[in-house]
Amino acid sequence: MRLALISDIHGNNVALEAVLTAISTQKITQVICLGDVASTGPQPCEVIKRLREIGCPVVMGNMDAWLLQPEPKEQPDLRRQRWQEIDLWCAGQLSSTDRAYLRAFQPGIEYPLLDEKVLLCYHGSPRSSNERILPTTAEEELEQAFAGTRGDLMVGGHTHVQMFRRFKDLLVFNPGSVGLAMDRVSPMSDIRQPAFAEYAIVECDRTSLQVELHRVAFDLQAFIQVMNASGMPHAAWWASHWKEA
Repeated sequence: MRLALISDIHGNNVALEAVLTAISTQKITQVICLGDVASTGPQPCEVIKRLREIGCPVVMGNMDAWLLQPEPKEQPDLRRQRWQEIDLWCAGQLSSTDRAYLRAFQPGIEYPLLDEKVLLCYHGSPRSSNERILPTTAEEELEQAFAGTRGDLMVGGHTHVQMFRRFKDLLVFNPGSVGLAMDRVSPMSDIRQPAFAEYAIVECDRTSLQVELHRVAFDLQAFIQVMNASGMPHAAWWASHWKEA
């Protein structure tokens, strides 16, 4: 059994296609998406169409829910204000069929593995799509986040940071972001967007369990061309934040 875990595509179908090409020869049993598929990028409808073609189960991300019911609010800085305006544009691109697809996303997914083990999939944490689980999250917080859940492997997205850690008897990991990986540089408030797409593969058989974190480069110039042609607001500004992988 080989599972591919993807998350946080954020309207970047160029990156999604790079990941799907990379896993196409890896004998994947099932693809599972952890949410945030269509916001903050120039290809919200293209990503939704591609995911529907794949037919994979999808977890409801915080931004998936936001696109269904946008709630604009005053932002603390210009970057976040522009992101919000891009997200409002993304919401406006969606058809009624696209919205129905988003509404069908699940709060969480329990995927059965061998020997009665369970992979528990969520977006932020099992209790909230907005909660951030990081390598530095205190064990007391993890205890609360996972209380009452059933799972042996715990996987979520949301932070756009790949992670693998052990907590008690659990393996906790994050596949990173397909379409909006974040390269934090000094000062830590500065963030650049590298042109690589992140994902994870879980391999499970009767004798072993493996979790692999992967990244694959995508065509940045093609993505920038898509941005500039899409009609999304602040395209040139957003394109300036990206760098080659």
